[in-house]
Amino acid sequence: MRDSVGSVRSVLLLGGRSEIGLAIVERLVREGAREVVLAARGGVDPVPNALTGSGATVHSVEFDAARADTHTGTVAEAVKLVGDLDVVVDAFGVLGEQSEYEADPVAAARAATVNYTGHVSAGLAVAARLREQGHGTLVVLSSVAGVRVRRFNFVYGSAKAGLDGFAQGLADSLHGSGARVLVVRPGYVPTRMSAHVDPAPFPTTPAQVAEVVAGGLRSGATTVWAPRVLRPLFAGMRLMPRALWRRLGR
Repeated sequence: MRDSVGSVRSVLLLGGRSEIGLAIVERLVREGAREVVLAARGGVDPVPNALTGSGATVHSVEFDAARADTHTGTVAEAVKLVGDLDVVVDAFGVLGEQSEYEADPVAAARAATVNYTGHVSAGLAVAARLREQGHGTLVVLSSVAGVRVRRFNFVYGSAKAGLDGFAQGLADSLHGSGARVLVVRPGYVPTRMSAHVDPAPFPTTPAQVAEVVAGGLRSGATTVWAPRVLRPLFAGMRLMPRALWRRLGR
């Protein structure tokens, strides 16, 4: 449960090695979270230095995004370790290369399984627990790549578009339960996963995304953008003629 002043006590990170996800967890720990569960394939060992000296108790559990049949069990294991889940950060995914996906449809399907269908099973498992608790927030890392899909990464972008829609629908399904969903739409973030991608305008950092997320949790927001300037920018991009958008998306 949140403490008497509303601070987050427990955090589960699905995608326990995600740089953005870890930045969010670190920010929440600095603000008072004391129980952390890092969920990743093979577990997370060693625990990042920023968490080991934080005063929080950090646990590691097995989580495989591609194995939907295990996701309810992962959530249950986290609950056994820390009790009620105040915040669950859904941060797993793969980026990959569009050209490789076009040459290998099986690889594209595997990526789509991680980037979309894995989130469906994990998100529903988390939502069931939060609904039972009557409180808690699922933070879903979407992307501006899903707001309007571009030619140069349409396999990844289409999965993010599906995830964004799923997260919004899940939020509506939880309305009135005490639990909620916070959708996060970052722009380009330089991380290990995006190292092969050319930088885009209005880049942000994991720490800056974490700051936006922390603000969204405090304010009760349903959707946040990082950086915030992307919200009006993509409102215009949604209206751009397709022929022009096609040229920009190469």
